[in-house]
Amino acid sequence: MIILKSDREIEFLRKPNQLVAEFHRTIAPMMKPGVSTWDIELFAKDFAKKHHAATSLVGYRNYPYITCASVNDVIAHGFPSKKPLRSGDLVTIDTVFDIRGWKGDSAWTYKIGKVSKTSEELYKVTKEALYKGIEQAIIGNRLGDIGHAIQVHAESHSFSVVRDLVGHGIGQDIHEEPFYLHIGPPGKGHRLKEGMVFTIEPMINAGSHEMYIEEDGWTARTKDSELSVQFEHTIAITKNGPIILTEQD
Repeated sequence: MIILKSDREIEFLRKPNQLVAEFHRTIAPMMKPGVSTWDIELFAKDFAKKHHAATSLVGYRNYPYITCASVNDVIAHGFPSKKPLRSGDLVTIDTVFDIRGWKGDSAWTYKIGKVSKTSEELYKVTKEALYKGIEQAIIGNRLGDIGHAIQVHAESHSFSVVRDLVGHGIGQDIHEEPFYLHIGPPGKGHRLKEGMVFTIEPMINAGSHEMYIEEDGWTARTKDSELSVQFEHTIAITKNGPIILTEQD
């Protein structure tokens, strides 16, 4: 069942989502060669404590960390590591904060030092795809319209969209209905209604869309070892169009 949020509940959701946005703004200048994703994990712990927020990923289905840190060919759910990042790396940091029982979720990819032309293009196209998806998030459209916009943009640049990981509703639980793919024909899927709150989080690969999960049960990698990039916002559907709850600007 899709839980529609009232205006009051959307206001409750603004706080944790804006805190996640602030977290990403804060770590952006830290993402340089020599830093480790473990450094970011420790920073996230202190950041959450400072802002009186709970950290929702740690312990979720036994996930052991506050952040997911996905480097290069890791699509999502990578474990933080003490290995220093190198110039040319692409790193996606994902986290979920909780304020008074309401969840905020956003993942963002960072370029470390000077990256390759392919990395630069993949980064650019994935971010563009996110916002093309958001443009379709209006009352009366369907989830398939969002996925279609993302898929068309990615594939027009010869990239592929991950099929095995999905966007999801969010509220007092991290993962609520609807669950949906970032691909698909327009005009299909749940119709968008005022009060829906969900993530749009395209994961786009430089090569094939195929992936596998490592033995840790979490780390999702591209099957062909090509690069992957993800950008994720949490949005609310309103009569005036989509509100980006995790907007960083």
